[in-house]
Amino acid sequence: MTDLATLSVTEAADAFAKGEATAEALVRASLARIDAHDGKVNAVIRLDREAALEAAAAQDKARAGGVRLGALAGVPMMHKDMYYRAGKVSSCGSKIRKGFRPTVTATVLRKLDAAGAIDMGTLNMAEFAQNPTGHNAHFGDCRNPWNLAYCTGGSSSGSGAGVAARFFAAALGSDTGGSIRLPAGICGVTGIKGTQTRVSRAGVMPLSFSMDNVGPLTRTARDAARIMTVIAGQDPLDATSAPEAVPDYEAALTGDLRGISLAVPREWFFDGADEVVVKGFESALEVLKARGAKVDYVSCPSLRAIGTYVSVVSRVEGATIHANWMREHPGDYAIHLSGRLFGGYAIPGHYYVEALSRRGPLLRQFCKEAFAGHQIVATPTLRMRVPTLAETDIDADTANWARHMAVSANTRPFNYLGIPTVSVPCGFDDRGLPIGMQLSARPFAEGRALQAADAYQRDTDWHARVPVL
Repeated sequence: MTDLATLSVTEAADAFAKGEATAEALVRASLARIDAHDGKVNAVIRLDREAALEAAAAQDKARAGGVRLGALAGVPMMHKDMYYRAGKVSSCGSKIRKGFRPTVTATVLRKLDAAGAIDMGTLNMAEFAQNPTGHNAHFGDCRNPWNLAYCTGGSSSGSGAGVAARFFAAALGSDTGGSIRLPAGICGVTGIKGTQTRVSRAGVMPLSFSMDNVGPLTRTARDAARIMTVIAGQDPLDATSAPEAVPDYEAALTGDLRGISLAVPREWFFDGADEVVVKGFESALEVLKARGAKVDYVSCPSLRAIGTYVSVVSRVEGATIHANWMREHPGDYAIHLSGRLFGGYAIPGHYYVEALSRRGPLLRQFCKEAFAGHQIVATPTLRMRVPTLAETDIDADTANWARHMAVSANTRPFNYLGIPTVSVPCGFDDRGLPIGMQLSARPFAEGRALQAADAYQRDTDWHARVPVL
């Protein structure tokens, strides 16, 4: 028999809709896997066991009564512990907010509830979503299910590790410098950061108000498409959310890449890259070519400025958001985070204004460089092989700083540009750790990036492989 915990979002939803599996059975399968293995992985912060079972029982009763339920009915999900649900503790991975109970529920959670997803609780994360490796001094480090000595990527560490370990079908993460795509790439799952403003951020802990993104980590591109169709769209509670109509992303997944051209930038993304990563990425390009895509290597000199400006924006905005807590509770932050935040206060205001004012022109320049005659930009998610927790622990050894920050080198540019980007697994390195590929599209062309990701997954099985726990 198939272990129900191994079903993807669309498989679980379809099994429930057809009466092949009850919502209660799906939830119990997830709970059993969490009970058996999370002691090693440390992905879960709060498990709402009884509430999830009650919600599942209610859905089973409704289905038996002929009630038509949503596109995610019966699907077990958990979310990064920064999505507010009224009355439930939301720690944001921190000591400062260990007992914080919001009075509002995040718009994206309300949309998932309406679609029938079953919320089972919250997940480990980097403190206040502010590191690319997933280390957490307050709740303990989340561990990579492929090898527990290795990092998960951050800041959505529990989301990536939990989906990879088959604890649940999908999870929400957030992405300001790569925090969805990094754990997706490092844990061997699929993750999407939509266009900046595509998904409401109302009721979500902020990190950088001009670069934060909400999105899912899933097993497959089809799963991500179904969830994005549910959560995207304008929200009156988020004045920055875009008014563009939301298409049916899943309907765009034709598998046909004929007429699609991919650009691979020569600059930035391969600087100091490990050979095994480059080989895995190049093999993935061959699969896309076989599906009908054309691949060109292009020059994108704008990436040097983009790589500098993105750090200025995130550091200044992060320091601004934390100003009061940094004055009142500086000792409650992990060492690396307080150092990062204090550094933000040292950046002159005119540098920040310059970084903001250059975003539009640099986006236009990058689009001319990369998207002229191309629909997709393809890059490795990480330049390096997945590092260990010890190799990226900067609280234990500041000599790890360069390696720690290098983890997000390939993801950060797309946050500054604000364009939609999907990470999919595209192989394993010589130590048995995943390799990821990013597929980016023009603003509001999430469907195009998902189309390419889905086409790739039709001819590969990296996303279907399960770590042995």
